[in-house]
Amino acid sequence: MNLYSEHYVTQKAERFVNKIWCLNNSIGKSFIENKLVLPNGCFNLAIVTGNAIEVHTSKNKYEMNEGAYFCSQMTNKVLVNIQPKTKVTIIQLHTWTLSMFPKYDLSNFTDSILKINPEELPFKVQTDAEIETLLNTINTYFEELSDLHSDKNIIEKICEIIKNQEEISVSEISSYLKSSQRLLQIKFKTATGLTIKKYIQILKFRKSVDQMVNSDLEKLKLTDVALYNKYFDQSHFIKKFKDVTKTTPKMFDPNSYFLSQKR
Repeated sequence: MNLYSEHYVTQKAERFVNKIWCLNNSIGKSFIENKLVLPNGCFNLAIVTGNAIEVHTSKNKYEMNEGAYFCSQMTNKVLVNIQPKTKVTIIQLHTWTLSMFPKYDLSNFTDSILKINPEELPFKVQTDAEIETLLNTINTYFEELSDLHSDKNIIEKICEIIKNQEEISVSEISSYLKSSQRLLQIKFKTATGLTIKKYIQILKFRKSVDQMVNSDLEKLKLTDVALYNKYFDQSHFIKKFKDVTKTTPKMFDPNSYFLSQKR
């Protein structure tokens, strides 16, 4: 049984859900220690069964026993220790998904984890449900949500512009959307906890990591990675990389991380 696995929702549900991923140590007899997760611009709903998982963010240490948890946007690497007989199923939500529920103000909620009551979720999940059952539940709910909200809201539009143009300023985004920069910044931070600039930096960082992991670093020069991903130069890229990982690109060990599978 693989410790890390990914499961994908339908094309329509994928508007709001990136994927479901699992950390499965349910038949393991030893701790999985010092594994790392990188920020990627998504929110996560985590369902823990069995014993517990310990998560260290840049702000705090969390002991996550059985139950459901809401994980905010992360801005730095996260360290994970998984106890034996423990399984964690994680629903990865796109940046704009929580903005569909405007009662949530996430302005000051980053690098944090909050235990929640599963009964308060807009879709009903059993914490011990098999992945197929969970996928059916998630697909049904988010397909209906997509039908109900065929028009994109302002947060989804901002993210779409950034995805399509990557190296773009807040002033340019405000021009595209014919809205003030200040209003966009307030709405984006309320919905995500991040500034627009920080979100752009996180996406750029993850793109560079994915490029490194899926390429032969012996042949791929760091200068090429830096310039391809719109960093000023190699030194700028190394500095930003160290800000998140606390190590240099040359010392980066993919085997220490839970990284997305290439789709």
